[in-house]
Amino acid sequence: MTSQRTQVAIIGAGPAGLLLSHLLHLARIESVVLESRSREEVEGTVRAGVLEQGTVDMLRDTDVGARLDREAAFHRGVYLRFGGRTHHIDMEGLTGGKRVTVYAQQEVVKDLIAARLESGGEIRFGVSDVAIHDVTSGRPGVSFHDGGQARRVECDFVAGCDGAHGVSRHSLPGGALVRHERVYPFGWFGILVEAPPSSDELIYARHDRGFALVSTRSRTLQRMYFQCDPAEKIDAWSDDRIWTELRSRLETADGWKPMEGPITQKVVVGMRSLVFEPMQHGNLYLAGDAAHVVPPTGAKGLNLAAADVRVLSRALQRFYTAGSRDALDGYSAKCLRRVWKAQRFSYWMTTLFHRAEPETSFDRNRQLAELDYLVHSRAAMTSLAENYVGLPFED
Repeated sequence: MTSQRTQVAIIGAGPAGLLLSHLLHLARIESVVLESRSREEVEGTVRAGVLEQGTVDMLRDTDVGARLDREAAFHRGVYLRFGGRTHHIDMEGLTGGKRVTVYAQQEVVKDLIAARLESGGEIRFGVSDVAIHDVTSGRPGVSFHDGGQARRVECDFVAGCDGAHGVSRHSLPGGALVRHERVYPFGWFGILVEAPPSSDELIYARHDRGFALVSTRSRTLQRMYFQCDPAEKIDAWSDDRIWTELRSRLETADGWKPMEGPITQKVVVGMRSLVFEPMQHGNLYLAGDAAHVVPPTGAKGLNLAAADVRVLSRALQRFYTAGSRDALDGYSAKCLRRVWKAQRFSYWMTTLFHRAEPETSFDRNRQLAELDYLVHSRAAMTSLAENYVGLPFED
């Protein structure tokens, strides 16, 4: 077995792991990123990308925002649709100039990979049999196979950024974490469609048949969703049936219809809220989906990952410059304050728009009353806007 030494071993080359490696590089802290997928798989995984203002500012401030500024869509707000009418929430006006940025997650990943490789960073794609060792000791390590050879990285700290199904969280002993979970009785049926945008901003729609969302990916590729049973079979939905359902749920009194085109992808996404705490054990620190999962309604997943690694990178920088573990010891508590606020907002957004199962007349009328209050109260709209564009980072 061959071995090497670094300061921080990072498991996972998603947004959390790559951004952490980038931030550590700027702080002159060495890291190695280990990823089980190939670079092509990582860069080709199409995921949503609604970015908070703070996430965008961080990418710009660390010199990985140039392509985002050229290619992203910058929205001043969102549309809420119910009862056949559309209401605009001017988030930019309500938050003093903060905007919603639509820039797909895989594009963020491409920018971060390019930045790390250009600066000589080490990302090992396609590794297997990753195992984390001795995290409660002063010399943790990560073993893995790369190109058929057994290897080991010795390090000071391990950052688990490998998602909900990765090895990092599952390597912890039983009882080390407390699990908080809410599984929703519905999912999203999502499509990618080759068509021009149906709207200049996202549309969140509440309909008696269930929720629908109109999003965008580019000038020629759009993403749309509608509420479904999480056990729904994709083969049961022909293109014609999908468009009929979307037209029904998105209908307005003025006859608006979505832009249609060839459907290139169909997926069913289950929905849950999940938090593990604490987000650290010994010298292993969890970040992003490895520590928490949010339903996609509030668009918080990638943004929480970015906030996590911002806190972790600063804590590591304090350790290496001042020799203090105070910030590292407080990592979980600091991150969880933001995580739980994002969970609260995501849960609220989800229950606000989705049809309950089973739904009573009380549920329906309460939901419509809350939506009506929301679009006619500046205080309520401001609360929505502040949470959607992103709460301030803690220093």
